[in-house]
Amino acid sequence: MASAPAAPQAPAPTLRPGTLGTADIAFFVVSAAAPLTVMAGVAPLALLIGGIGAPVAYLAAGITLAVFAVGFTTMSRHVHSGGGFYAYITRGLGRPAGFGAALLALLGYLAMNIGVYGLLGAQTHSTLQSLLGWDVPWPVIALVGLVVIWYGGFRSIDFGAKILGVLLVAETAILVLLAVAVLAKGGAHGLSFHSFSPGNLTNGGMPGVLAMAFAAFTGFESTVIYRREAKKPDRSIPRATYIAVAFLGLFYAFIVWTVIQAFGDEEVIATAAKDPSGLFFSAIGSYVGPWAADLMHVLIVTSLVASLLAFHNATNRYGLALAEEGVLPKALGRIHPRHRSPYLAGAAQTVLAVIVVAAFAIAGADPSTQLLIWVNTPGVLALVALQFLAALAVLRYFRRRTHSEGVLRTVAAPGLATLLLGGALWLVIDNIGLLTGASETVNLVLVLLVPAVFVIGLGYALRVRSNRPQVYAGFAAEPAEPAESAVPSETAPLAAVS
Repeated sequence: MASAPAAPQAPAPTLRPGTLGTADIAFFVVSAAAPLTVMAGVAPLALLIGGIGAPVAYLAAGITLAVFAVGFTTMSRHVHSGGGFYAYITRGLGRPAGFGAALLALLGYLAMNIGVYGLLGAQTHSTLQSLLGWDVPWPVIALVGLVVIWYGGFRSIDFGAKILGVLLVAETAILVLLAVAVLAKGGAHGLSFHSFSPGNLTNGGMPGVLAMAFAAFTGFESTVIYRREAKKPDRSIPRATYIAVAFLGLFYAFIVWTVIQAFGDEEVIATAAKDPSGLFFSAIGSYVGPWAADLMHVLIVTSLVASLLAFHNATNRYGLALAEEGVLPKALGRIHPRHRSPYLAGAAQTVLAVIVVAAFAIAGADPSTQLLIWVNTPGVLALVALQFLAALAVLRYFRRRTHSEGVLRTVAAPGLATLLLGGALWLVIDNIGLLTGASETVNLVLVLLVPAVFVIGLGYALRVRSNRPQVYAGFAAEPAEPAESAVPSETAPLAAVS
C-alpha cells in the first residue's frame, strides 16, 4: 500500500510587503537623526565654534545630500536588493568593494545605535533627578532602554512606524513651539538675518561646524533598507529620501536661526559659552514658560528612544540581508512567523549592545563623553564614507550600462556628490577632535577603525570567492521577482560585476 504523499511544507515567513508608505519611511529616517537631541545637545556647540553663521552649515549639508539623493534615488529604480548601500556599491564598484561596504554598514549602524544608549542613560538620569528627585544609575536606565528597543524591533514594522510617528511629531512640535514664540515676540532685539551674510560664513570654525552638520544627517540613506516592506517602492523610497533630506536641512537651519534671535546676534555666543547644554532650555523657558523647558527635557528622552528604535530596525534589516547572502550566520535571517520581523538579528544586536554597555559601566566610563562619543564616532565616519562610496558607485554604474536616464541624474549629480561627499568625509576626519574631545591617540584609533574594517571586508571577499564561489557570485544579486515598478534589466548583466 502506497504511503500518503507528504503534506506540502508551509513557505518560510517573510518580511511584510506593502506595509510602509512614504510617510512611514520618512519617520524612520528623520527619527534616526533625533532632531531635538541634535538641536538642544549639539547646535549650541556649533554656535560656539562657527559663530552665528552656523545655520548655513546645516543648509550646506542638506544641499550636498540632496545632490547625492538625485543619483542615489535614480539608481534605486534599478537596484531592488534589500541590502541598502552595500548593494549599490557592489553594482557600481564590484563585489570586493561591496563586501567592504557591508562590513562598514554593520559597523556604522551598530555603533550609531549602541553608543546612544550611553546618552539615553545620562539624559534620563538627569531628567529624573531634576524633575522627580530620583537618582537612578545610568546603566540601569540603559539596560531598561535596551529591553524596550528590543521589544519595539521584535514587533511588526508598522508597530514601530506608529511609535516613531508619535514621538517624532512630539519632539518636532516642541521645537516649533519655541520658534513660533520667538518669532511672535520679535526675538530679543528684532529679527536679524546676519547669520546669512558673507562675513559670518568665513569664520575659521565653519569647517568644524560643517563636520557636525553632516554628522547630524546620519541615517538618512536608510530609506532603501525598507524596500521590501514599502508600498510602491519605486515611488515611496525616492519621495521619503527627498522629504527627509529637505526637512532636516531646512528645519535644522531654521531652528538654529530662531535660537540666535531668541538671545540676539551678540548675546547668543556668550550665553552658549556659559551653559551650552542649557541654551535651548533657557530660550524656551523665557519665551514659552518653565513648563515647556521641563517638557523639553522629557521629549529629549523620547527623541533618543525614537532614534534608537529607528537605528535598531535598520540594523536588523542589514543583518537579515547579509544572513540571506550567506555572509552572516543563516540563523540571523529567520523572520518571526507572526510579527514578520528579523527577530533573531534583533536579539543578536541587543545582546551585543548589553555586552558593550556593561563593559563601559564596569570600567566606570562616562556614558556621554566615552560610551557615546567613542562608539558613535566610528559609526558617523563609516556612514559618511558609505555615502561617498555610494555616490562614486552611482557614477560608475551608469557609465558602464546602457540606460534611458538623463545626464543630470547619472553624471552631473553623482559626479558633484562624489566631490562634495569626499570633502565632507575629509572635514569630519580633520575635525575629529571637535566631535570627540578625546586625545590624539583615541582619535587616531577611532579614525583608523573605519578603513581597517573596509580592508577586512575586501580580504573576506577574496576568501569567499575562493572557498564559497556560489555565495560570492550571488552577493547583492537582484531578487528572483523584481519589486513593483521595476525597470527593465540593463544591457550589461550582473555577472559583469567583478
